Amino acid sequence: MTSASAASAERPAPLWRRLAVSGGVRAALVPTGTCAAVLVLLSLYTASGAAGEPPQNITVSDGRIFRPTDSALTSAFFSIRNTGGTKDVLVSVSSLDLGVTVLARTVTENGENDTKPIGPVTVPAGGSLRMEPSTIKVAVLDPPTLELGKEIRFDLWFRNSGQVKATAVTVSPGPL
Repeated sequence: MTSASAASAERPAPLWRRLAVSGGVRAALVPTGTCAAVLVLLSLYTASGAAGEPPQNITVSDGRIFRPTDSALTSAFFSIRNTGGTKDVLVSVSSLDLGVTVLARTVTENGENDTKPIGPVTVPAGGSLRMEPSTIKVAVLDPPTLELGKEIRFDLWFRNSGQVKATAVTVSPGPL
């Protein structure tokens, strides 16, 4: 063995080769590749236009529930406001305090008023929905005895906004 070959045998490998052998380059590729993939996905999401849609903003206020008389049915009413940029849909209303509740509408047939269940109700973007006895309401089937002024908890379920909590105060039946 010559002195030149002995010197080359003792010389360390280049830095890039030492990193590759030790796994450093491979370890750096994983987070770098992940960041690149996330950047591409976020760019596609933004380019689709979905990233710019305003969030839903549903508020529920002015909750009232008629004090049940000797009836197997009473009604609750709310004012719903959608300050978001897209419509939302009220799918259902529930109350752990009351039991069975359904969205309903008063229908006059043969001179008689009757409460009929209805499907989901749209709340337009930037608009509102005021429930009243002659329009949309929440029908409460087989209600318990409620004292005037008692607050009842409700959950209003929206297609886009999800669950919105509200309360309704027990009032005497009559004009709202």
